[in-house]
Amino acid sequence: MSPTLLIPLLAIGILLLAGLLLVVSRTAGRSRRPRRPDRTATVREANRALAQNPKDAQALAALADIYYSDQEWDKAMRTYAILIDLVPTNPSLDEHEVTLRHGLSAMQTGDYPNAYKSLMLARRDHEDQFDINYNLGRLEIRRKNYDRAVQLLRSAQQARPEHTGTAKYLGQAFFRTKRYREATSLLRRAVEAEPDDRESSFYLGQAYYEAGQTEDAVRVFGHLRADPVYGPRASLMAGSLHLKSRRYDEAEMDFQIGLRHASIPPEVMLELRYRLAATYTKKQKLDKALEALQEIARANPSYKDVAAQIERARELAGNRNLQTYMMASTSEFVGLCRRIVTSYFPGSRTKITDIAVSRSDHIDILAEVSTAKWEDTMLFRFVRSSSAVGELVLRDLHARIKEVHAGRGMCVCAGDFSEGAVAFVEARLIDLIGKDELTRLFKRL
Repeated sequence: MSPTLLIPLLAIGILLLAGLLLVVSRTAGRSRRPRRPDRTATVREANRALAQNPKDAQALAALADIYYSDQEWDKAMRTYAILIDLVPTNPSLDEHEVTLRHGLSAMQTGDYPNAYKSLMLARRDHEDQFDINYNLGRLEIRRKNYDRAVQLLRSAQQARPEHTGTAKYLGQAFFRTKRYREATSLLRRAVEAEPDDRESSFYLGQAYYEAGQTEDAVRVFGHLRADPVYGPRASLMAGSLHLKSRRYDEAEMDFQIGLRHASIPPEVMLELRYRLAATYTKKQKLDKALEALQEIARANPSYKDVAAQIERARELAGNRNLQTYMMASTSEFVGLCRRIVTSYFPGSRTKITDIAVSRSDHIDILAEVSTAKWEDTMLFRFVRSSSAVGELVLRDLHARIKEVHAGRGMCVCAGDFSEGAVAFVEARLIDLIGKDELTRLFKRL
């Protein structure tokens, strides 16, 4: 045979030999592996034994092990419950394993009382076991024992520092115990690991809010507004934060998104409408505010101060000057107050010498007034409130009168004055101008 033909034949032979050796090796490997128990045969034999003796511990243990491995939690829980009663008379049964698996199976079926009982028993002499501490920590959160939950979940975290579920529930427990900085760190980690975990996202938004991280809270709640479960509450939180920071357009949008959800808890529905009405009032959309308040009144007439708010909205809608006094921009408010000061004493010459705008929703206007019979310096304080003005405001006004050397003071509000405020000015040169007289001043304008 020529060398040219011999080389290909040798190559083919080598390949055939390698393939044969590979097949033999795999066959030998399979023969050395232990054969998996036949589930059907095990169940059949166990049931046969139980037919003769319903309390056959070995048969029950075999079935329980199969149910637990196959995650048939309801069957596993029932079978381990029987085994718990048999443990005292069967030394071959592992009491800890039986009790632990019963507790874990009960957790999966939502039978939390039995889960708690079994896991507490399983924790004796096994205080460092992750599954026990993790699940007991979750159960303590459900039972509102938040300090105890923190202890258990911290132990679980020490055993498995990277476990996402532990970070989630420990973050919730920290939130409930008002340890917001620690809560945000853990909840943020849980959300980063599982972005679709809406529950952790909502807790994270709340923790940010409580920790004073308002912008972070708004961002989280904004992402959750469309969620069918957490959306209404997230919209309420986002809108409330925008309303507080006077971003009224954003607040209006938040509340409207919340109200579009198909399923809204009744208390959340009422609060969404209530704060939407407040937003409309701030934007001077009094007709829409009144409409939102009336919807609340139809659902729950005694909700908060809705009746008073409706009356106030109707009053504001019918009095443009009162709208300006209570709701307009600071510049418009100051302009209206200037007109009141210059027209307060008919036939007089009034020169405004100073205007001081306060962050606490009032302004002071100092004016020199000259009439045919007298001249004096007057200090007017205009309070943007429809509720009772108290004594503290009058004490501050009195101190201010002395400071600017005014001869007399006037305190004006759109509501009334408390008994303490009235008593305070009895022996002092301060006049109180409440809602009725302010309305007459508006008519004069």
